Amino acid sequence: MSHVYPPSEDTYLLMRAAISEARADDTVIEIGCGSGVISKSLASRVRSILATDINPHAVRAAASLGIPAVRADLFHGIGARFDLVLFNPPYLPAEEEIDSIPEDDYWLSTALDGGADGREVIARFLRGVRNIMSPRGRILLLISSFTGLGEVVELAQASGFATEIVARERYFFEELYVLRLRGSEIDNVISD
Repeated sequence: MSHVYPPSEDTYLLMRAAISEARADDTVIEIGCGSGVISKSLASRVRSILATDINPHAVRAAASLGIPAVRADLFHGIGARFDLVLFNPPYLPAEEEIDSIPEDDYWLSTALDGGADGREVIARFLRGVRNIMSPRGRILLLISSFTGLGEVVELAQASGFATEIVARERYFFEELYVLRLRGSEIDNVISD
């Protein structure tokens, strides 16, 4: 599994937040599932779960755990709507273009490379995620202090989401946050 991001501190922080957030009647999608351990931890707790990743090795890893998994760039090609969307995005600022990465390191780099400011994939996610959210949908998004908490909150709010920090952990080199995003109150009134 050297081409798949191994479960790390960020994985386990999002997993704990997802277990707390998930409801028995939720339909769940995990975007960028990596090894599939978060989806596996939720599979028996929710109505249904789907895992996606752009990395074909990650899709195979999740499927090997018995999780329905499909290869997708974020949620492109996914026609269903979900109550809970989980995303541990590539959030590290990248120093080199991903296309210049050697082939042996390419797939692992897709799990880490968040673009020049660490927020490019997050911004793309926020622009399109409403297309797969149910009316009661909510998002758990993991980010790092390297990505910029304030900047990500601004991006989310500009996309019409209310944000709340539901989990955080500090390490000697960074702080990790799990944000819960929901549609604005206006959206909630319209969808009720």
